[in-house]
Amino acid sequence: MRCPFCTAEETKVVDSRLTADGYQIRRRRECLQCKERFTTFETAELLVPHIIKNNGNREPFNIQKLRLGLTHALEKRPVSADDLEKAINDIVLQLQATGEREVSSKYVGNLVLDALKSLDKVAYIRFASIYLSFDDIAEFTNEIEKLRLEK
Repeated sequence: MRCPFCTAEETKVVDSRLTADGYQIRRRRECLQCKERFTTFETAELLVPHIIKNNGNREPFNIQKLRLGLTHALEKRPVSADDLEKAINDIVLQLQATGEREVSSKYVGNLVLDALKSLDKVAYIRFASIYLSFDDIAEFTNEIEKLRLEK
């Protein structure tokens, strides 16, 4: 690591410790040339995979699209903004954990369905009705019955 004070290339680590959340390492470093000390933070860089749409097109993951879809499903439902953000973060972490460069939009849709099922059953049915393309009232009824049986 290059020294930010004198730009020397040789520094040594004096102290390392995990930050409070455990996903980052804080390192105190000392320049071997000018003896100045500075702090660096190290985190793992996990990439969110690209999305393969149903028509075969590929596009970068868009967290705003995810947020908008969840927000529409949860409109006028008693779910806090914190719970919504936690669900979004969980979905992103699950996507990163795949380790894949690309995942299908169907996979993302199923993650959203799972998140909504635990957040709010009405929002789940709203999203499922569009995502699963319900054609008639019987499909709504079947999905509602599945929810009732899961309790």
